[in-house]
Amino acid sequence: MSNVFKILEERGFIEQLTHEQEIKELFQKESVPFYIGFDPTADSLHIGHFISLMVASHMQKCGHKPILLIGGGTATIGDPSGKSDMRRMMSREEIDHNVECFKKQFSKFISFEGENAAIIVNNADWLLNLNFINFVRDIGSLFSVNKMLTAECYKQRMERGLTFFELSYMLMQSYDFLVLHDKYGCKLQMGGNDQWSNILGGVDLIRRIGHSDSYGFTFKLLTTKEGKKMGKTEKGALWLDPEKTSPYEFYQYWRNIADEDVRNVLCLLTFLPMEEINRLCELKDEHINEAKKVAAFEITKLIHGEEEAKKAEEAANALFNGQGSLDNMPSTELENKNISILDVMTQIGFAPSKSQARTLISQGGISLNDEKITDINYTLSDSDFKDGFAIIKKGKKIFHKLV
Repeated sequence: MSNVFKILEERGFIEQLTHEQEIKELFQKESVPFYIGFDPTADSLHIGHFISLMVASHMQKCGHKPILLIGGGTATIGDPSGKSDMRRMMSREEIDHNVECFKKQFSKFISFEGENAAIIVNNADWLLNLNFINFVRDIGSLFSVNKMLTAECYKQRMERGLTFFELSYMLMQSYDFLVLHDKYGCKLQMGGNDQWSNILGGVDLIRRIGHSDSYGFTFKLLTTKEGKKMGKTEKGALWLDPEKTSPYEFYQYWRNIADEDVRNVLCLLTFLPMEEINRLCELKDEHINEAKKVAAFEITKLIHGEEEAKKAEEAANALFNGQGSLDNMPSTELENKNISILDVMTQIGFAPSKSQARTLISQGGISLNDEKITDINYTLSDSDFKDGFAIIKKGKKIFHKLV
């Protein structure tokens, strides 16, 4: 059995562990059933989930069994971690639809066949029909509210107000671990570093009940060197669904990361061997762009497949090097060629409003067919559509084809 701890440590995934030495020994001597949770608050996974999927994939490849928990029950409450306001309530129909969408995306990373085949569970199956009195007597009595309120996820909310509804989230997630421990022999809960308090709650609950084989493990969140979360684009989140974020936009995001973030991205979001990553990260100055191209291609290939990655790469080369086809770059078919530049910018998402579109133009941030637009009243015409299309550019790196 391959040493998954060494792999995760070498690639920089590991943040915090509850019982480090015991976890190391556990990984070496047996196949460990582990679980990672996903709240189905949208109909697609986004780049923030990517780290979780990579960790689960590394674990499975080294012989451990993934349990992918969909928070169909806890999503009705919403995890207060990192949130300043209470999450919108979701209907059961919305949640069920999102669960089905997640399952398709999981299969790109995780195998549901073989000796350590992954399973998907939904905590709605045991949370939605809980008896309140029994639950707070059997589970709630084992939690100290004083201790819970020292957790980071709750401290952030105390000034604005924390509902009892949200306070119960930690109990729910801890109970999830207990259910999976009893039903599937799950010994390890894993999650992003923002889940540390909730994970500790589950580990402690199982041990209080009398078992000693519960462990917790958090991995790094996807952030820049400055500590800011990665995965935000002009249009919002970077989604794994090609209908929400096109393969070209996805590719371009990774192609344009900062030089100092290249190593982190290559280690966490690709399966390239560390020897190759070390070689790429030794490149300096303009040569580091080669490492960015590799990162963009490898990550896009994982999410969208090799064919889409090649198309995105070709479109990028056509724009920046004058080589290749423009067919695969983001495009919009206009009903009328004679449209104002402001309307174009809001329609394609370059600006959320006309006022911000005017600001971008006045700052020199918009070009049409490589010509800077300076007139906020500019209206497109037939002459702008040579060969049947026009290329509008925002800044130096964001392109869009108008047909």
